[in-house]
Amino acid sequence: MTHDQQCTLHIQSETGKLEAVLLHYPGAEVENMTPRHAQRALYSDILNLSIARKEYNQLLGVLQKTSRVYEVSDLLTGVLEKEDLKERLLRKICEAEYVTGYLDLLMGQPAPLLSKILIEGLPLRVNTLTDFLREEYYALKPLYNFYFTRDSSAIIGNHALICKMANNVRLRESLIMEAIFGSGLYFHTDVRNAYDLSDNNPLVKIEGGDILVIREDILLIGNGMRTSTQGIDLLVQEFCKTGSGKKHVIVQQLPESPESFIHLDMVFTMLDTDKAMVYKPLIMSSSPYQTVHMQIDDGKVTRISSANGILSLLRKLGVDLEPVICGGKADDWDQEREQWHSGANFLAIAPGKILSYARNIHTLEELNKNGFDIVTANDVIRGQFDIHSAGKCVITIEGSELPRGGGGPRCMTMPLVRKNND
Repeated sequence: MTHDQQCTLHIQSETGKLEAVLLHYPGAEVENMTPRHAQRALYSDILNLSIARKEYNQLLGVLQKTSRVYEVSDLLTGVLEKEDLKERLLRKICEAEYVTGYLDLLMGQPAPLLSKILIEGLPLRVNTLTDFLREEYYALKPLYNFYFTRDSSAIIGNHALICKMANNVRLRESLIMEAIFGSGLYFHTDVRNAYDLSDNNPLVKIEGGDILVIREDILLIGNGMRTSTQGIDLLVQEFCKTGSGKKHVIVQQLPESPESFIHLDMVFTMLDTDKAMVYKPLIMSSSPYQTVHMQIDDGKVTRISSANGILSLLRKLGVDLEPVICGGKADDWDQEREQWHSGANFLAIAPGKILSYARNIHTLEELNKNGFDIVTANDVIRGQFDIHSAGKCVITIEGSELPRGGGGPRCMTMPLVRKNND
């Protein structure tokens, strides 16, 4: 891709027509894991790769029909073909992961193979007693979570924020994203790196699954186990620097457990310009978790106050959202079960056109009652359903394996360009 074909990043909403998106096709890294390591890898179970890929192909197939799809490993290979970029990235990775002894070996690999190694892992060379007795197989661990491309970076306006991950097992994902966005090879963007901005302060944690761009002047951010208040303060400081006038940051506190509340987009996602999918017990019932409103005027935070929930605060700011209940209205158990399997985690590919797992049947019924047609990904891919001329619809992808990694369609996609909602 030449310089003049650079894609200018632009995200000012969660629902504007998706024109370009970054994905990572799950590969051998997903299987390079044992039950003993599953927890360290942030999984609750190990995946069957061949089934996970079949399911992933449905997501990929729909997105290829509707948007330009960029693939992480292709972009990474392109970066590694440039000697200076390759060396800079490898040095950063080897220093961060304490394996500088492997730098020469890695520098000697051709770009396509190196791209594979950086994602799928590099086995340890055992030439010391220490290495022999270490219960560790990898010098560079596989990036088990990389198919959740949402978390390691976030696009806000034209800025690419490189996120500072809560778990070190995901640090390399951020380093790779920084190399891709900062290379100037593919995207026209302004890169802000939360690691550098925070001087690697361990209290600063921020992940893309907690960041929702509601409107050009409104960010909605989750504060939970993956995004700390210090991380949000850092992001707010950066958000203050862009543009002028009035802006708003809405912060929603999240429970530390269960692990299905890992990010805000597991309990709240946008479906249309006027509809949101919500996990009712947390978003609509009175709960001990606060909603906080931060007001920004001309680059300064001028007021921080408590608000009565996300929906009523957004209404005051002119975004009137009708909530659709994850798991349906009838049964608390259904709500809990379906939220666990990413039932609130939707990706909008255009206003009112959304992607979801097929397994969350009560959530789908609730959407159907709210005027959404339910259609399978395969129908869209085969051309039996014309998504462009359709009204409101939910495109379902099969999800028996993918959700075991702990995320849904929003988690697996990194939007790069969306049209403005007019």
